[in-house]
Amino acid sequence: MKRSIALVDVNNFYVSCERVFNPKLNNKPVVVLSNNDGCVISRSNKAKALGIKMGAPWFKCQEIARKHDIEGLSSNYALYADMSNRVMAILRDFSPNQEVYSIDECFLDLTGFKDLTAYGQAMRGRILKWTGLPVCVGIGATKTLAKLANHCAKKMPEFNSVCDFGALVNDELNALLMKIEVGEVWGVGQRLTSKLMTLGIKTAYDLKQADPEYLRQQFSVVMAKTVSELNGTVCIELEEIAPPRKQILSSRSFGQPVRDYNSLAEAITLYMSRAAEKLRAQDSLAGLLHVYIRTNPHKPDNPQYANGMTISLPSPTDDTLQLVKTALWVLKRLYKPHYAYAKTGVYLSDLIPRTSAQTDLFTQAQPTSRSQNLMSTIDQINSKMGRATIKLGSEGMSYSWKMRSSRKSLNYTTSWNGLLSIN
Repeated sequence: MKRSIALVDVNNFYVSCERVFNPKLNNKPVVVLSNNDGCVISRSNKAKALGIKMGAPWFKCQEIARKHDIEGLSSNYALYADMSNRVMAILRDFSPNQEVYSIDECFLDLTGFKDLTAYGQAMRGRILKWTGLPVCVGIGATKTLAKLANHCAKKMPEFNSVCDFGALVNDELNALLMKIEVGEVWGVGQRLTSKLMTLGIKTAYDLKQADPEYLRQQFSVVMAKTVSELNGTVCIELEEIAPPRKQILSSRSFGQPVRDYNSLAEAITLYMSRAAEKLRAQDSLAGLLHVYIRTNPHKPDNPQYANGMTISLPSPTDDTLQLVKTALWVLKRLYKPHYAYAKTGVYLSDLIPRTSAQTDLFTQAQPTSRSQNLMSTIDQINSKMGRATIKLGSEGMSYSWKMRSSRKSLNYTTSWNGLLSIN
């Protein structure tokens, strides 16, 4: 039986989430900004039409923003994560096989389903009705074709936001692929696009017609698989269970320069606590810990300092207390006074499944049932009552160093204080 894979993607996800709870934004050009309101990370269609580029520094957009009344909003990741979970839960009802690919995209296996265009419209209708979010649906015989079909659903009005390549005859599909630049093919990207164009491969159709063995020699086996996928041969299967992360990173830029050790220690405690939560969520233990601090390299007139240290843990662990204690020990050796620090962060690596942990009789820092019970209790309370309901004292209370987010909307779906009021 011929495979049918759907890619469902929320349009302009961050902006769309904001519009659900603030309808005044519907007819305005809107952008959502990165941490510290630095760069543009999501744009409405009107903002794109005005020439706002993805990744553009917000301070460079002030003139055009004033001229065209562009609304710039601070990122609200708690809202976006919750809205994403709602969308993925809805889509789970449409297929027994689902791969959540990113916060705003997922693949569904629709093999054997009938009238896929109507089925895709049913998905769109339910998501819009239950969450207020607009989505596009692309359907193809492989994940690569589904991605391209989603591109067509989004860019070509004649498909009404649902494009099923399987409903097209071969000549129609090839004519469509001739209109799509090769850089739009999943996994090609800007760097490979220029190399492919020197070989005369300018469109998705050109890539489909290329010799996979020749491209494997010129690029890699991944490019050869892409060619096969464009021709309908499945090379990339759905991953119904996301593989565990190999590294866990937690870092942020400060909202204002930080000079004192205590503020850095608060930030390190917070970031390591978040990393430890993620570690436990995937049931892993960390064997290596890295801490870094740095000043602002974009201010070369200021004294510059950057340093980091990786340390091997005595025994793999997921215990927040042990990880924070070790991270603060490292921070004391990195910290130098009189510098204006702009960013700090931690990451955990050498991750192993908890069930694979090897213990010995001589290492004191062994995972214990008491430690596991304590961490499990903290996670359950914070999950039920809200993040940081229970936290370490070294995390502090005021966060005078936290990133700027003066344009942030309320946590409409995850906080009682963020509930909309009707007057």
